[in-house]
Amino acid sequence: MLLILPLVYLLAGHRVVSGLPLVSLDESVSCDSNVNSRSLFTILSGCLVTVFACTWVSVHPNVPPPNQSKLALFGRRLGLMLVAVVAPELIAGFAARQFLDARWFAKEYSVSITHGFFFAMGGFVSQGHHPIATHEQLRSHPEYAAAIQHFKNEDIEDKSKGDFLSKGVALIQGLWFIAQCLARVHQCLPLTQLEVATLAFQFVSVFIWVLWWYKPLDVQQPILIGPTDELVARAKRKASIVSVADVFEPIVLGVCSTFDPVTSTSVPAFWSTHGFEFDSSDIGFQIARFVRYFFIQFLTGTIFGIIHCAAWTALFPSTHERLLWRSCSLVVASVPLVLAVSPIMAMLFKWLVRNYITFKGVFEVVAGIVSGIAIWAYVVARLILIALAFTTLRTLPSDAFVDVNWTAYIPHF
Repeated sequence: MLLILPLVYLLAGHRVVSGLPLVSLDESVSCDSNVNSRSLFTILSGCLVTVFACTWVSVHPNVPPPNQSKLALFGRRLGLMLVAVVAPELIAGFAARQFLDARWFAKEYSVSITHGFFFAMGGFVSQGHHPIATHEQLRSHPEYAAAIQHFKNEDIEDKSKGDFLSKGVALIQGLWFIAQCLARVHQCLPLTQLEVATLAFQFVSVFIWVLWWYKPLDVQQPILIGPTDELVARAKRKASIVSVADVFEPIVLGVCSTFDPVTSTSVPAFWSTHGFEFDSSDIGFQIARFVRYFFIQFLTGTIFGIIHCAAWTALFPSTHERLLWRSCSLVVASVPLVLAVSPIMAMLFKWLVRNYITFKGVFEVVAGIVSGIAIWAYVVARLILIALAFTTLRTLPSDAFVDVNWTAYIPHF
């Protein structure tokens, strides 16, 4: 449904204003005006509350290390929130990875998906307080899985600080905001740039809520299970994780080459159970999972940028701000595609020139440079869009202060 909004808004743009030229400052209503039934405070507060619900309430951090202060826990969650503000599709990708991990664990060991999420987030630890969070650990020590199966779903949910009511309230707030935006478009009332940006956040957040619906929220203490100290020492000798973390950032792929579950006290912030280890004995599963994850993450990022393009024909205080918004929206919409295609093209080119040693690494280097430039361009574009969403509030068209006529949707007999 949200994909229709940019098209509808673009087509309806000529009815919101007379043509596409910008209005001058004296032809628009000052942001301090309180005309009609909607004020600037209503617009600003509604967007900020929704963004807070989108980011703070929807973010589900992994289990933290033991003995952390309240300030450290707050900072840990605040960091995830900032990532969600700048690049929300990374949080969506993180949620997608953990959902795939949790679903695999639930099917593999005949437990609930809540068990799977708790395992993926580092919720089960050994008696030495080391996380049991890798596929290798489960293969090497079947007693881990047996101990995890022993716990009931209620035992895990008791650790969560959230419930269906708290998540439901945040979800209703988000859906209410979406309904308001759709109603404004239907009644040919303009959306402010801040509302368009908030709508994009809300789209990603609803997606995250769906993926993390059964993940325990804000768990601060793990559940202790085996093994004994002897098993820990043996696991330390056997455990070996081979990942591609040297090529991709842990925040993108959910792996960390320096993470050792036997010596660590918690999993990394963006940890993934399988972590794209590309085990040769199960390469088909790994590739399929890799493709699903990247499809979800980059499709989400592209749609996030497309929604920003809904303000393509909106009124801006200046021509420069209009051009900045349009160009940055295109960057945000296109960079995810560039990041998805670059490694694929690099592998394809490497295969084509496999007999020419000189050219084998050329395209990989080029793809790395292009990806690096694209990432920095994305970050800059996101920050500019956030700034423009607020600066454009200083001068709004008069129709922006007209509230939705909800009585028009009540059946009349």
